[in-house]
Amino acid sequence: MIILSSAPLPEDIRKHLQANYPTYDFHFCNDIEEARPLLSKAEVLLTYGEDLTDTLIDEAEQLKWIMVLSAGMDEMPFEEIKRKRILVTNSRGIHKIPMAEYAISMILQVSRNAALFLDCQRNHQWARGERAGLQEITSKTMVIVGAGAIGQEVARLAKAFRMKTMGISTTGTAKANFDEMYTQKDFPSVLANADFVISVLPSTEETKGFFRYEHFERMPESAIFLNMGRGDAVAGETIIKALDDRQISHAVLDVFEQEPLPEDHPLWDHEKVTVTPHVSGASPEYLPRAMDIFEENLEKYLSGSKQLINHIDLDRGY
Repeated sequence: MIILSSAPLPEDIRKHLQANYPTYDFHFCNDIEEARPLLSKAEVLLTYGEDLTDTLIDEAEQLKWIMVLSAGMDEMPFEEIKRKRILVTNSRGIHKIPMAEYAISMILQVSRNAALFLDCQRNHQWARGERAGLQEITSKTMVIVGAGAIGQEVARLAKAFRMKTMGISTTGTAKANFDEMYTQKDFPSVLANADFVISVLPSTEETKGFFRYEHFERMPESAIFLNMGRGDAVAGETIIKALDDRQISHAVLDVFEQEPLPEDHPLWDHEKVTVTPHVSGASPEYLPRAMDIFEENLEKYLSGSKQLINHIDLDRGY
């Protein structure tokens, strides 16, 4: 059995896999072009997902399982994958720790006006007179849109600040660390008391343009909106209008409709926007956690089990 990786893996991980599974034929490549000559013979493919096309899937005559070493699935050629009945799993959940830490750290920075004091430090200014704008996050209300593994971890950390946590999901089913759960249809009704609205939505047909201007109108003027899911969940001009109309006080954005964010985009210079370059999930533990899932799934796959971790519904795309 040929196990092919188009994702560049460090030498220690390569040696570990070869030592643990000596009877299987591993081929490690640095990109899909290097991997392409072997694609027709591979039964298992490791990839970050964005390098696959309909043509490549068509060439993969023996492919039975794709392991995506990330959580994002929005660039996968699902129709061709579905036609060939290829099993797909991903690394959903490995981002929960760094992304939850990102969310809490960013709302703390905004609430405590960290950007101002860093500027003052650079300019050697003693800005003690700026204390009036400082806010606490303790005992506030957080609405988390997307109540999966990441959303639940954000809610868990929020409870350390005694926050009321409200989750939004497709079904509204009870989830760990949430005081209340609602469906996406009920989302507008919970916004009036939301101090923080955190989006961890994936990119699907149902979530594109999910946040509309009328949602921001329902939020308190003091609310902070943070998007670390996918950029197409809300249009940049909608966020700018909401900020300019004082519907909310600040937006923290790690993801955007177009990435990299164009140099001339107005979000860069907006005084009420904090921009980070899609780094909320960055962590030195990222790849080791993804490979742990792969190895556990490989054991299941080799034993003939159909119950693989993070099995993707090809119709839904997640």
